[in-house]
Order: sequence, then C-alpha cells, then structure tokens
Amino acid sequence: MDRIQHYFPEISEAQRSQFSALFNLYVEWNQKINVISRKDIDELYKKHVLHSLGIAKVQPFLPSSTILDVGTGGGFPGIPLAILFPETRFHLVDSIGKKIKVVDEVAAALQLENVTASHARVETIEDRYDFIVSRAVTQMPTFVGWVKDKVAKKSKHELKNGILYLKGGDLTEELHLFPKAKVFPLATYFSEDFFETKSVVHLPLKYKP
Repeated sequence: MDRIQHYFPEISEAQRSQFSALFNLYVEWNQKINVISRKDIDELYKKHVLHSLGIAKVQPFLPSSTILDVGTGGGFPGIPLAILFPETRFHLVDSIGKKIKVVDEVAAALQLENVTASHARVETIEDRYDFIVSRAVTQMPTFVGWVKDKVAKKSKHELKNGILYLKGGDLTEELHLFPKAKVFPLATYFSEDFFETKSVVHLPLKYKP
C-alpha cells in the first residue's frame, strides 16, 4: 500500500481505504476461486495493483469517460483504475464466469459505483469506449481484431482513443504491423525491478461506424 501512496500521493482518504482493502479481499476470494497466482498474492500491490495503475501514468482518465477492460480476470487493470478514477465509467469483461463473480464481489465490497462487470466474450459487446485496456491477454493483432469496432468517435484525452495495453518483453516483432503504436516503458514511472521489462502500449484506433 505504501507503494501506491508513494506514486499517487494525491489520492484521497477514501481511495486510500479502498486500496488498503484490496489485499484482504483478494486473499479471501483467492482461497475460493484462483484468480491470482498463489506465489504472487503477497506481492499483490506491486505485481497487480501498481502494474494496473501504470496505465494511469501514461493517460489519466477524464470524468465521464468510458473504459472497457478486456479479459479482466479478477479485476485487473479495471478495479485499481476504477478506484483511482471514481468519475470514470469502467466496464470489465471476461469470458470466465467465476472470475466475473470475484469482480462483482470486490466492486461491491469497495462500493465502486463506476464499475460494471459482464460475463461475455468481448466480440459480443456493442458499446463504444474512449479506451480499451487489458493486461496482455493475447498478441496485439488478435486483440485488435476483437476490439477494432469498440472505440468511440470523439477523442477528448491527450492520447487518441484506442488501446492501452500492458505488455512485457521485446515488442518489436509483435508491433511491426502497427506503426502508430507507441510504447511507454513503465520503468520511466516506477523504480521497482519488476517494471524494467514492462510497458504500456498505446495504439490509436479509428472509429468504425
């Protein structure tokens, strides 16, 4: 929790309380439904919460904007981002129902009124969003195929509407088809060794009527 406070000193007391509650919530739910690797649960704040918030360092979200989290699993990156941006609306989607149950329960426990969760394949989602976020659920070409028609027409952030993707390792080959993609190394924002190979990829997508 100290890491969150260090990198996001502007959070309110209510947000601090919500972030603090995440550990016990995920420990409890992980005993029932394995949504986080057993070896990673003790490093929840670094490997999951702070990693998710790397997107916020690249592009803070404006009030009333809409974000789709694809393949959210137990709620990452959507839940930490929803705590940080309480006036932004988040739609968390996963094709595995038991993971969405965890998302629903965690969001309810934290009283996150800006989170909606759906047990669905992303291809079936019909709404449009300012940004689509995810943590490396598949290769970028496949991901673009899933979400290319989910982007809202009007951009209102510094970065153009599109994908904000948490990825690791060398992305050169994976992104060669996407010359407009920009890679933001998370080591720019966070000092922990874990982030040395982690990045956020922004890929603007055109609105498709």
